[in-house]
Amino acid sequence: MARKTIGIGVIGMGWMGHVHARSYRMVPDRFIEEGIDPVLVVCADADEKRAKAAQERFGFRKYVTDWREVINDPDVDVVDITAPNGMHLELVNAATAAGKHVACEKPVGRFPEETIAAADAVKRAGVMSFTGYNYRWPPVVQYARDLIAAGKLGTITHYHGRFLNGYAGNPFGLLSWRFEEEHGLGTLGDLMSHVIDMAHMITGGIAKLVAARETFITERPLPDPNAASHYAAGTADSPKGAVTNEDYVSSIVRFAGGAHGFLEACRVINGAKCDMSFEVYGTNGAIKWNMERMNELDVQYRDDDTPAEDGYKTLLSGPAHPFHGNFNPAWGLNLGYEDTKIIEAKEFLCSVRDGVQREPSLEEARKVAHVQQAIMRSWDSGAWETV
Repeated sequence: MARKTIGIGVIGMGWMGHVHARSYRMVPDRFIEEGIDPVLVVCADADEKRAKAAQERFGFRKYVTDWREVINDPDVDVVDITAPNGMHLELVNAATAAGKHVACEKPVGRFPEETIAAADAVKRAGVMSFTGYNYRWPPVVQYARDLIAAGKLGTITHYHGRFLNGYAGNPFGLLSWRFEEEHGLGTLGDLMSHVIDMAHMITGGIAKLVAARETFITERPLPDPNAASHYAAGTADSPKGAVTNEDYVSSIVRFAGGAHGFLEACRVINGAKCDMSFEVYGTNGAIKWNMERMNELDVQYRDDDTPAEDGYKTLLSGPAHPFHGNFNPAWGLNLGYEDTKIIEAKEFLCSVRDGVQREPSLEEARKVAHVQQAIMRSWDSGAWETV
């Protein structure tokens, strides 16, 4: 097979930009059979020091401080967007207008309408796209999807999905843009987008829902211009400002296929660190998975003949599960978070190579946005809303 070279430009060189750059570099090694050679052409960041450091660290040919230079570079085939959320739509519009394929981290837009507009831009341009719903990619999650598609659980009756992550649990954490409505949704955009996408992948589309929200920490210390990170904290005596978006979201849902469900997400919870998880119940069995134990899948099938042994069995990720063998050949040797991003990068680059769109593209982000719109309508109406 002739190898395919694909030029990559990354805009935004914070932590996620680093993750994406590393992931592209790992694709030819972990997925050598795909015959894809990503070339890191250029990275961009408004902070020149950070852009230069990324270029040196990851081996980009050059760095720039103006993102337009990435899009205009003739050697760039793919524009990868890991810039702040408020820039995403402008960047997607510019990249697609230039005929570039686009990978964009979630949430694609600050609000659902921006996500839909970005998906429209991709559709108009006829380019390939991808978005960062990487919790799809642990091997046992892909295996769970296969089991359900094969009917192993029977008819799906109900689903529980959640993302409980206390990254903002410190009440003295600074009032960064993440907590201000003018810069976008709170938990609904950040964490709940993953929950909705996973529910779509596992159980199918959502037909209607009723939803609630809550802001538990209503004010936070104002940012210190000298703070190194917006995750830094003030004190009880610090001047404070209002939190204007939501800490917590919940929704009772009815899937188009008839199953019932409950979805929730929270950014200020105690205890849970990365409880991105789902439970699926069917007429013949059940499945449970939690990102905190991402290499384990709990599976149960009805056993009416041996009731004493009728319960969950824990499967460990191994080479019989999708993608695991590309990382190691052994059962129980764990994959990690960044491995899911390598798989994501590989799937996107295969879309570019073949000219055939794989999931999750910005069309999947559009479907998430439609659910988010229904949730927001339900916040206002207090009633069931159709998606």
